[in-house]
Amino acid sequence: MSVNSKSEIRAYYKKLRQNLAPDKKKLLDARITDRLISLDEYKNSGVLLAFVSKDIEVDTEAIIKNALKNGKTVAVPRCESQSGVMSFYIIKSYDDLEIGYFNIPEPKVYCEKLRSFDDSLCLVPGLAYDKLGYRVGFGGGYYDRFLSGYSGVSVGMCYSDCVADELPVDEYDRKINVLVTDNKIYRKD
Repeated sequence: MSVNSKSEIRAYYKKLRQNLAPDKKKLLDARITDRLISLDEYKNSGVLLAFVSKDIEVDTEAIIKNALKNGKTVAVPRCESQSGVMSFYIIKSYDDLEIGYFNIPEPKVYCEKLRSFDDSLCLVPGLAYDKLGYRVGFGGGYYDRFLSGYSGVSVGMCYSDCVADELPVDEYDRKINVLVTDNKIYRKD
């Protein structure tokens, strides 16, 4: 792929993901889920900071349900569109979600805000990742702003076809610690 801008990269990987056959996507999602829940970082965390996936993202539903079943605290972000801030709120089930900003399910207003990120693992959405731990997301900058002050373990998930050797990086981009794909786990220092 020979593209230079993040918008070109976004368009390329969105199209690649949209063209993924549903049966293949389901198989790859299951492989990624199995790899993720087998990570020591996941097993040893008491809090999962999870995003609710869109159709073209690795499906996070099984991961969220696994975490809830295993007694982890699960928190999902709510984005404040005006301020560019993202806060995490504790959910007990998918019933605690409603359609919010960007047409993505977010915690309902009665959900308790997560105050401490101790013992947490953060799932980070992205369209593409590189082998250095950088990503190209959907363009809102919410996760980069959050990760700039987050000291826990951050984990990206994507399909192996969405891993590039190198992506363009700017001063605000933040690396993830671990990348889980359908065929490999990459660890960052």
